[in-house]
Amino acid sequence: FTFCMTALGAAMVFLFRSKVSPNLHRIMLGFAAGVMIAASMWSLLIPAIEEAQEMGLPGWLPAAGGSALGILFLVAMDGLLPHLSPELLQHRTGAQNLLLILAITLHNIPEGMAVGVSFALAAQGQEELLPAAGALALGIGIQNFPEGAAISLPLRQAGLSRTKSFLIGAASGAVEPIAALLTVLAAGSVQQALPWLLSFAAGAMLYVVVEELIPEANLRHDHQTHGGTYGVMVGFLLMMILDVALG
Repeated sequence: FTFCMTALGAAMVFLFRSKVSPNLHRIMLGFAAGVMIAASMWSLLIPAIEEAQEMGLPGWLPAAGGSALGILFLVAMDGLLPHLSPELLQHRTGAQNLLLILAITLHNIPEGMAVGVSFALAAQGQEELLPAAGALALGIGIQNFPEGAAISLPLRQAGLSRTKSFLIGAASGAVEPIAALLTVLAAGSVQQALPWLLSFAAGAMLYVVVEELIPEANLRHDHQTHGGTYGVMVGFLLMMILDVALG
């Protein structure tokens, strides 16, 4: 799903000449942020606390420690990889397009790992985590839509054909299912680390929301456009309702 959403975003090269509507972009990113905030709380941190208490550990220890590790992991990734700033997303030269492709592709690796961990834990008897895994995939997939467009549309403007621009944009998302699959294959022996892994995913999600999604969702030219803010609120409330009702 996350790969298909990247490909769908890249397919915008067949519909638009330059860019997707900025307000639609902000609404989608805000919605993804709201979904991921709610999922990190109700679907990841609360189960991590409960699982730790069942193991005889203080509930706050793996919740705080795992979250800190997830945050530090993505801080390190941000230090090593090009930052997906608005300026980078607007670049149009050949070298800058290559940097953009590299940045988005490499940022997709830890996202795929987070999805893989979530579904692997749900498959190991933690059925209550299935809504969280689905929410994580949904939020990351929505986030990937504009990223696919951010690759294919500049490539088209740089002179590549629509088909080549689409294929390169779609390929940037292929690393996510690969990273997810490798994580699933390695997850069979991590049952004791479950609270830490859940909290790790929550911390990573919160970092992505605060560092990338909400700032992007609230970029606006005037104070009358609140699409990103409304998207966050709707995504949060919808995910909270679904998680409590289904979980």
